[in-house]
Amino acid sequence: VLFLQIVHILSMTSAKIISFLLHPEESLHSLQIRIEFETGINTGNQELLLETGICLDPRKPASQCVIDGVRGWDSYMVYLFDKSKIVYEGPFASRSLSDCVNYIVQDSKIQLPIPQLRKVWAEAVHYVIGLKEDYSRLFQGQRAAMLSLLRYNANLIKMKNNMVSASQQLKAKLEFFRQSIRLDLERYSDQMAYGISSEKMLKAWKEMQEKASQCAQAEDIGYLDEQIMALHTEIVELQKSPYARRQGEVMETLEQRAIDLYKQLKTRPPDHAYSDSTDMVKIIVQTVQSQDRVLKELFGHLSKLLGCKQKIIDLLPKIEVALNNIKEADNSVMQMQGKRQREIWHLLKIACTQSSSRSLVSSSLEGTTSTPAVTWLQQSSSGTIPHPLSSMATPENRENFVHVIEENLNYLELFSSILQEARQEQNNSMMVS
Repeated sequence: VLFLQIVHILSMTSAKIISFLLHPEESLHSLQIRIEFETGINTGNQELLLETGICLDPRKPASQCVIDGVRGWDSYMVYLFDKSKIVYEGPFASRSLSDCVNYIVQDSKIQLPIPQLRKVWAEAVHYVIGLKEDYSRLFQGQRAAMLSLLRYNANLIKMKNNMVSASQQLKAKLEFFRQSIRLDLERYSDQMAYGISSEKMLKAWKEMQEKASQCAQAEDIGYLDEQIMALHTEIVELQKSPYARRQGEVMETLEQRAIDLYKQLKTRPPDHAYSDSTDMVKIIVQTVQSQDRVLKELFGHLSKLLGCKQKIIDLLPKIEVALNNIKEADNSVMQMQGKRQREIWHLLKIACTQSSSRSLVSSSLEGTTSTPAVTWLQQSSSGTIPHPLSSMATPENRENFVHVIEENLNYLELFSSILQEARQEQNNSMMVS
């Protein structure tokens, strides 16, 4: 019997404790089916929390509910919450009175013999202690809910930081891309009249510019940030609330008064004297009233905790969607940047090819100008020596040659600047990445 595994589950919706004998290697789902039969809470809506606020792992056996080395009825508890409910309507009815305690509560003036009164008051003290322990267990359940909320909040903060970081990176990349493509379009327009032109490439660049504006929508996470900040403020207020701390001091004081009163009764000699229960009944009534008050505050605070937790659960998928949108926009910007850089290098290749062809043309022109010199040499060999200047190219040929050289220099200067800008953009892109 001592080595049997018993799990004690406190249902926060009914404030009742349910105990189950765990079968060897029983799964958590099997235990949840048994809980559903006892409480009526569907297995999909059951949330089982340990005192630390950790939710039970469905992949592990049900024995995870029992901590090794813990013995006793009320040593350890698992807290059951209904995920389909946010508002908990406590306080619940107090534990029922025994017949003898109810007898003195109905008529506190009734005189009873001292030996009989000792038995009645012993049950009365037990009742007062039970009311305080009921509150203590429910408070531990509220504390488990708070710890669970803080775990969810820590996960929310982590995801929010990832989202903000990704959004800032996307914003920086978009700003760099916009400035780069704006400069490319300006320089392209400047050289299009006398250099290289491609309507298809120009159209593609303008489409990239428009698509970058659409990608900027993904970086807008202000609405989510506002909701998260408001939720953080609400959680901090709940942590600072006096209802987040134990409120059972009055009940503990009443418990001690009931114990002291019983001790005083025990010292009286067991003679034929009689006494009433007025003082003990006052303590019972005050304890019940105090429990009603603190439970009402407890369940009101618990409902706010569960409301915040549900808001976090609703926010997490929205943050996931925002992160995916940011990643897609980031990939799209990087693809457009890479495509544009490849096109710029393709332009440079075309420019270099044209420059080479121009050089070939100039070389052929130089070969043409050498023909008169051959004629002059042939004429000199025949004995007729012309004037030295007659061997130079005609003024028209010299003018064409100078024009070709100037045009080649212009192209080389233009595409040298394009090469420098392309290298600078590539370096900037690598730095941003």
